[in-house]
Amino acid sequence: MARGFPNRFSTQYRCYSVSMLAGPNDRSDVEKGGKIIMPPSALDQLSRLNITYPMLFKLTNKNSDRMTHCGVLEFVADEGICYLPHWMMQNLLLEEGGLVQVESVNLMVATYSKFQPQSPDFLDITNPKAVLENALRNFACLTTGDVIAINYNEKLHIMRLKLFASDLRVDFDAPLGYKEPERRTQNHDEPTAFTGSGNRLDGKTKGIEPSPAPLTASDIKRGIPNYDFKVGRITFIRNSRPQPRRNIEDDDAMNRFIAFSGQGQSLRKKGRKP
Repeated sequence: MARGFPNRFSTQYRCYSVSMLAGPNDRSDVEKGGKIIMPPSALDQLSRLNITYPMLFKLTNKNSDRMTHCGVLEFVADEGICYLPHWMMQNLLLEEGGLVQVESVNLMVATYSKFQPQSPDFLDITNPKAVLENALRNFACLTTGDVIAINYNEKLHIMRLKLFASDLRVDFDAPLGYKEPERRTQNHDEPTAFTGSGNRLDGKTKGIEPSPAPLTASDIKRGIPNYDFKVGRITFIRNSRPQPRRNIEDDDAMNRFIAFSGQGQSLRKKGRKP
């Protein structure tokens, strides 16, 4: 009689962080994602079950009633042991060597997620959405309430998944401790141009010109009409100054004046003739 296997994988393992994994290779890459390392016997048992791929598991700490979901990276752990990322053990409140229940599950594909940074420092990143989407490539699945760690530019950023829906866009909530900047009230008074006082380059004080006196009706003189106006002729009237009166004595002196009428003088003395 053939031995029957259940259609669901469920077992308990002693869990340890990835840093406890024996081997010459550095497995720090496991800390950057949401996948665990299981023993080879788990692969043998899973291959006999009718499960969907990729393999997804539900991890439960029955002592604290905490749970999360993960994928599997490799089947190279010792029998009875599984290795988890450190952030996942913190979410489950597990210590080194604690018991964790591992069950195979089928999850719906999500299309929307909302994260809340646990520090405003995450907003200093130029493009935080692209950084988060690149980090999520190492996660097979996520659970609402999970707190994940993202290492960017040698700095660790902690993110909490607040909302996970099956309708994956990435969105952000306000970080913890973040305060909205105060908006300054704008003064809507229109500025007045050229309101300052001018200064002279030579240092002298600027003289103040008196304001002109207002004109009255008596100050306005009425023009004299041109009674000789004829159609088709334009007359230009120019204001000319009156000629000064001439003095008669001055006119006589001008008339008596004869140019070059004087006698010449010689510088050499002339001798008398006998």
